[in-house]
Amino acid sequence: MTTMEYEMKNVDEKLMKDVSPELMPTKERIMDKLSYFAAFMGGCVSIGTFSMGASLIGILNLTQAIVAMAIGCGVIAIALVLAGAAGHKYGIPFTIQARSAFGSLGVQLPGFLRGIPAIVWFGFQSWVGAGALNITLKTLTGFDNLPVIFVLFTALQVVLAINGFHGIKWLENIAVVFIIGALGYMFYTVYTKYGVEVAATITNIEGTWGLPFWGGTTAFLGIYATMILNASDYSRELVKKSRPSTTGMIYMFAILPATLFMGLIGLMVSGATGSNDPVVVFSTAIDNQFLTVITLVFVAFAQVTTNVLNNIVPPVYVLMNSFKISYKKAVVLVGILSVMSFPWLLVREESAAGLSLFVQIYSAFLGPIFAVLIVDYFLLRKKKLNLNDYYDMEGPFKGINWAGVVAIAVGSIVSLFFIQVSWYASLLPTGLVYYYLMKNWNKAASFRKGTIFEG
Repeated sequence: MTTMEYEMKNVDEKLMKDVSPELMPTKERIMDKLSYFAAFMGGCVSIGTFSMGASLIGILNLTQAIVAMAIGCGVIAIALVLAGAAGHKYGIPFTIQARSAFGSLGVQLPGFLRGIPAIVWFGFQSWVGAGALNITLKTLTGFDNLPVIFVLFTALQVVLAINGFHGIKWLENIAVVFIIGALGYMFYTVYTKYGVEVAATITNIEGTWGLPFWGGTTAFLGIYATMILNASDYSRELVKKSRPSTTGMIYMFAILPATLFMGLIGLMVSGATGSNDPVVVFSTAIDNQFLTVITLVFVAFAQVTTNVLNNIVPPVYVLMNSFKISYKKAVVLVGILSVMSFPWLLVREESAAGLSLFVQIYSAFLGPIFAVLIVDYFLLRKKKLNLNDYYDMEGPFKGINWAGVVAIAVGSIVSLFFIQVSWYASLLPTGLVYYYLMKNWNKAASFRKGTIFEG
């Protein structure tokens, strides 16, 4: 009998009586390795990556930008494996996994710190996708009403997300072939159209391998910082017969191509045209109307695959856990909140630097949460969890684990002094503080159950 089978067999059914099915340990793993790869390939084609590439103009040269993206993707892959280990082994989502580190009530803090950026990205990418669809409809039919298209496009994604991971699986499986081909075509089109301007404005930049370079890796890492925290929400759907090394390779080969293509397209286009709006660029860069329509449809489709996987489901789980509402109601609420993030202000050209700063700032808070989860699961609990403790609202993890809260506060403050590399800077101080407090602070006494400090 495997560890997972043993734990599931010994879970007290009374504790599951009032738990939403989506938050219970996964009984059926619906994603094989190929489907999992497809999900992450589709989920990583982000217009946010395009914007982060644009933010590197004048800071890094082409070679440095490529290396920065590659390093960022490598760190992301490793972090996803570590953060998703508990979910893959025990089938539990992030909001349940984090209860031992933050408490059944305290888990709301990391949940909202993670959920807010996801909702903002959902709105941002929905506006970009709606813009692509609006230009497509204007070209084909003459219809031109971006606000209406935006509302309808957001509603479409909400409907798709309501189907949960079964719907996501087939959406991503179908999308991945189209995405790979379209990314290559978009890169070729941009380079062909703006090759001379790119050579003049980008390749001659001296750049730097110093702190701004590592800040560039943080920019791309920051886009996925929200995904990293919720790795268990995804890994709990992956078949059990997948070793950590295999899962890491899946992440790397899915994330790296999408990040390189989208980041370099953003870098080249912004350097050549001064615009960081992909919809404007692709609607003017391609002379063939048919190919323009296909490309813009891809831009819109890519936002759907990214949002449904990365920016809707994770905050939905947070809302379900915090407010005890159903999955469908939580999905609808996330859609409404994404509209209220005013994404039309974020896509303006003057917002590119601000968007990059936004990523660095929220990374300063998400890095510490990641560090606490890793120390808690690997060092303190040695990868052995009693699921009854995690689902018992009156058990040892009741209330708030102030050790976790104080640790992320300290880590966040430290990282804000190194905002360009905020995610990296937060890890060590957060981990050390959490370890020390869990060992010595009386307020964390009940949360020591199941750790190396128990008794």
